[in-house]
Amino acid sequence: MKRTIQPFLLVTFLLITTIGFAQQTINGSITHQSTQRTYILYVPASYSPSNPTPLVINFHGYTSNANDQMLYGDFRAIADTAGFLLVHPMGTLDGQGQTYWNANWGGTVDDIGFTEALIDSLNLSYNINLSRVYSTGMSNGGFMSYTLACELSNRIAAIASVTGSMNLNQSASCNPTHPMPVMEIHGTADPTVPYTGSTGVESIVNTMNYWVGINQCNSSPIFTNVPDINTLDGCTAEHYRYQNGNNGVEVEHYKIINGAHTWPGAAFVIGTTNYDINASEKIWQFFAQYDLNGKITSVNSIQRNLPEVNFYPNPCNTMVNIQLNGMKSNKDVILMLFDVNGKKVLEKIINQPKVQLDLSTYSKGTYSYQLTNDGNNYTGKLIVQ
Repeated sequence: MKRTIQPFLLVTFLLITTIGFAQQTINGSITHQSTQRTYILYVPASYSPSNPTPLVINFHGYTSNANDQMLYGDFRAIADTAGFLLVHPMGTLDGQGQTYWNANWGGTVDDIGFTEALIDSLNLSYNINLSRVYSTGMSNGGFMSYTLACELSNRIAAIASVTGSMNLNQSASCNPTHPMPVMEIHGTADPTVPYTGSTGVESIVNTMNYWVGINQCNSSPIFTNVPDINTLDGCTAEHYRYQNGNNGVEVEHYKIINGAHTWPGAAFVIGTTNYDINASEKIWQFFAQYDLNGKITSVNSIQRNLPEVNFYPNPCNTMVNIQLNGMKSNKDVILMLFDVNGKKVLEKIINQPKVQLDLSTYSKGTYSYQLTNDGNNYTGKLIVQ
């Protein structure tokens, strides 16, 4: 099935030097179907071989690559805090020479088998909690996540898609072996994977309805208008939560009104990007509730109620707003800002949930921030332009 997807290029961002905290970023490979397949594995400093650890698989979009997805749909700071392994696989080339995932899109590449082989390979070297393996991704990576939910559900505990969908009529052959928690984050003005569907692509409404039905969730969702904390991003967000599915699973949907083909909360803007939510944070909060058996009755509080950090607008000019939700109020929040050379240029105590920071005296460029609260670190990027 042929689709035309807009190129997803992050060349400029790849030139930016990043600040390294205690962790490992490993370039690895396995051989599948006589082809060497590569991936980038992120191991947080908190990883311990003695503890079974969740695994998040983060698939890139069409024409993109593993490194771009690691930077754009970024979970690394969350992995540092919540303690999961994070792998970014690399797709193969389609008939037009573009990188892709074969989410039943044609060709002979067995990306379902590759994903299963990747899980097994990583499990040989790391203590992975095989009941807590999750799949997410951008665009084609979202399509791939839905395909795994249908065809590799015995290995996948929950999925989340950003700007992806299901293939048209894919539900007719979808056979998940357990109730599947699903989250979709999608813009209503997405020109690449239209919200209302297109040739060969299911609409987001139909996709959500399918998973609500197969999981036997409540057909009427809990609806919430997401607070419009960033009034300059050109879009707003709505949250739909379908509860009480089999095994306690839920289906959640963040509908980004006027949002484009973008990852909400990304460190840089490509099209109309929402900054009222951080997609990576919302996805992990969703994943952390589930294993292969459904809702986890006891989830570590730092995973269930992961504090949210929002810097907006980002990129910014002279002023940036910092919104902190869920921090321990009886503990100081310490903000540190580092330039591209790793030099600390600011250290400040934040004692309220929302503050405004004047950056008019700072040079243009990319900075790394670290917020510390009760011994936990939250990191990310801030662009001053």
